[in-house]
Amino acid sequence: MSLLAYDRVSTDLVSRAVIDAKLVSLMKLGAIGLGVFLSGFVIREPAPYELYMVGLIGVWAFAGLRISRRIAPLLVLLIAFNVGGLISLTQLSDLGTIPLYIAVSLFLALTSVFFAAVVEAEAELLSTVFRAWVAAATATALVGILGYFHAFPGAEMFTKFGRAAGVFEDPNVFGPFLTLPAIYLLYQILTARTGQALLATLPFLIVTGGIFFSFSRGAWGLLVFTAGLLTVTLFLNARRGTERLRIAVTALLALAGIMLALLLALQIPAVSELFTQRAQLVQDYDGARLGRFARFGIGFAWATENPFGIGPLQFGQILGEDTHNIWLKALLDYSWLGFAAYLTLILWSLMAGFRILFRRRPWQPYLICVYIVFVGHVALGTVIDTDHWRHFYLLLGLLWGMIALDQRYMAKQTSGV
Repeated sequence: MSLLAYDRVSTDLVSRAVIDAKLVSLMKLGAIGLGVFLSGFVIREPAPYELYMVGLIGVWAFAGLRISRRIAPLLVLLIAFNVGGLISLTQLSDLGTIPLYIAVSLFLALTSVFFAAVVEAEAELLSTVFRAWVAAATATALVGILGYFHAFPGAEMFTKFGRAAGVFEDPNVFGPFLTLPAIYLLYQILTARTGQALLATLPFLIVTGGIFFSFSRGAWGLLVFTAGLLTVTLFLNARRGTERLRIAVTALLALAGIMLALLLALQIPAVSELFTQRAQLVQDYDGARLGRFARFGIGFAWATENPFGIGPLQFGQILGEDTHNIWLKALLDYSWLGFAAYLTLILWSLMAGFRILFRRRPWQPYLICVYIVFVGHVALGTVIDTDHWRHFYLLLGLLWGMIALDQRYMAKQTSGV
């Protein structure tokens, strides 16, 4: 073979390898994006998300999914949490469908570890994850709003209890699911160039509209808390006075726009009536004799007497309502072992995430949004059960993935690679 022919063959092989690598990369991006997008459509269980993610995790594991030592603590703590659930099972004489509940808990734990591992391996996936989440949130929020106003025949399927639920079973999960996309879009409005900020405005209004019409007090509080925390974080993170001025002015304009939209919505009698009812801090079912707050006291008293728990889902069967508190849920449904593992996981995540929050990294915008919304969900867990919220485990996985990214980045800087 002549030298010219040899060079031509070598060039063709290199070109083909480059094309194949790009194709594989696109397939990865598409596969992850579709999984995140499906997390916004959970009107029945098992949802398409579960079925898809089981296959995706299996394929990725077969192709060489790697759990690094940086991700290992997440895996160990989540396994310990679910072992606590198995211990709690021993308190039941009739298991019924309870083992399926623990199986779902374990599956969601694995999705968290999966997202952490793929983010650590390829930081570029973060952009795909956020775009897919924004797309899913915009779509489900839009149908939720249209459903609330009965904009088309059969629209009531996208509402629950007269509240927008989108393609979710519960408005109280639908609203919090929309929070990360809302905060990410608000981040763009506060920091991006004018054109990009304007492009983010319409989906931001749709997503925040979905949160409002969910009439979920938890989701309202979560949005207000995280939006305020984002503004403060960006203000502190800004390098120049002009950046801080822009953030402050834009935040005030955004607040004024939201208040104007709220006032316009409240001109509709049905909206005003439900808003007035839901805006009360303490509802009848909160402060009643066996209301939410009274059940907290009963539950924690039971927890001190039952180190192995009382069995998954038994609290709701005994008292008629579930725990509505993730800490109480962990104690009673996952035993003291599960509670210790969960508490350790949350504290570790909060401390490790805060430690790197203000470091200038390519993924810092994603980290700020994820960390703030994660903090909000931890606070929200004191008044609602977040145990089987798919997006909570996604948040957890993204946070740990970026913590691992930062550790790997620091190791490279130290070694001089």
